[in-house]
Amino acid sequence: MAKKAKLITDTKVVTGRCRLSYPHLFEEYSESGKYQCVLLIDKDDRDTLGVIKKAIENAKEQGKAGKWNGKIPGSYKGPLHDGDEVEDREGYEGCYYLSAKNGRRRPQVVDANMEEILDEDEVYAGCYVRASITFFPYNTNGAGVGVVLNHIQKLGEGERLGGEVSTAEDDFGDDLGDAEDDLLD
Repeated sequence: MAKKAKLITDTKVVTGRCRLSYPHLFEEYSESGKYQCVLLIDKDDRDTLGVIKKAIENAKEQGKAGKWNGKIPGSYKGPLHDGDEVEDREGYEGCYYLSAKNGRRRPQVVDANMEEILDEDEVYAGCYVRASITFFPYNTNGAGVGVVLNHIQKLGEGERLGGEVSTAEDDFGDDLGDAEDDLLD
């Protein structure tokens, strides 16, 4: 049975089944210095999208009550984007996507049985996950709603985004004898 998305607090969400893209969950991404990933949410998943949109609205209300001086700024940037409007991104079509980051701590990554995943090769772009994320208003270099990545739960395998990954054995295994012969010539 599929696990439904849920609102934990006004701005904290556990998503339903999403697809993972650009995961940097075990080491900080060198360009941002943060743990991060992109979550692809199927446009037909009304449950997850509804919960996310509610949390975004709640974060916007927090922004209006605090950082944004009573109104949503004209420069407002939302966190949820249409994957059909992105070119050259495999797997984004038919989805909405959002980027979630954490610069303070590494997210816990667990499997469907809540066992911690230690091998980063098990959690790859294209696998299916649920995510615990928190939305927050910001007013730095523009105003908007950002997304904190709390935790990831891997639900299942999926076709890898960006192509299959080969091993050294796949690439060089057939040539093992040839390498020795080349050295002797």
